Amino acid sequence: MKEKILVFVALIISLGIGFMVGQIVLIKTQRPSLLVNKVIDRSLDKYTIDNLSKLEIKSSDLKIEKLIKDYPSFTSNEFVMDLDSKKVSGMVNIPKGDKNYPLVVMIRGYVDGKDYFIGNGTINSSIFFANHGFITISPDFLGYGDSDAEPTNIFEARFQTYTTVMTLLKSIDNIPNWDHKNVMIWTHSNGGQIALTTLEITGVNYPTVLWAPVSAAFPFTILYYTDEAPDHGKSLRRELAKFEEVYNSDLYSLTNYLDKIKAPIELNQGTADLSVPVQWSDNLAKILKDNGLSVNYNKIPGADHQMTPLWNSVILKDLEFFENNLKK
Repeated sequence: MKEKILVFVALIISLGIGFMVGQIVLIKTQRPSLLVNKVIDRSLDKYTIDNLSKLEIKSSDLKIEKLIKDYPSFTSNEFVMDLDSKKVSGMVNIPKGDKNYPLVVMIRGYVDGKDYFIGNGTINSSIFFANHGFITISPDFLGYGDSDAEPTNIFEARFQTYTTVMTLLKSIDNIPNWDHKNVMIWTHSNGGQIALTTLEITGVNYPTVLWAPVSAAFPFTILYYTDEAPDHGKSLRRELAKFEEVYNSDLYSLTNYLDKIKAPIELNQGTADLSVPVQWSDNLAKILKDNGLSVNYNKIPGADHQMTPLWNSVILKDLEFFENNLKK
């Protein structure tokens, strides 16, 4: 009987040892990725509209680098400034004369990189305003002009357009002949999206002109234009899927923060615009007005995305809007 008990005990002990050895072998041979939680990159959290509104933006040492062209009534110059240790270039037009002038920040829409030159996208409007006694300054953004390369992450590249404009607004004290009282904003297309988001983040009340702004929700606005890409948006949709696995897109969409805008708005939209649907501007004007803002909404009959054939009459409306909002 004792022998049977000893055999049974020995069997139990051997089974226990075998199990323990098996677990040790399993642990030693198992891939580390199955044992350690995957580290998730959340570096883009800092670019939510709420988080950017809490960010302390530092001014940059904005410098005028060289003369681009000498016009009869103003000079066109290249400027550079720093953005998180990266160089951003752009164009600044300064009227000639002994007096000081109001300043207009010009924010362009999309321009293909291979066709880009410094100041492209706002050059015609900037010449017009400079000829009428306004300093105009147009950032190129990272990846354009003489600027340093943009981030490889397409969403960070997008969000850094906001920090570029925010930094520029903090850095304009160095611009010669500015009156240090008046700052206006003029935008076209995707520049409208950048301006609206910047106005939400900063809460500044700079009088702002929007030409056919991209003002629908993110990320719908980038998906809307995917057919224009060589691969019809396949790579962008892949990156967006990765983005939305980690981040809440609502926190990056200007449509959820329009109540934070304090600036008077001039909104121009051509009825024949094939790039920005009229309904987007209709909705934007209604929401801004419902929020109590001063909004001049001009639907331009028959005008396309560039306001052709009524560009002259529209830009004159913008000049009148800026002059009516000057601080004396």
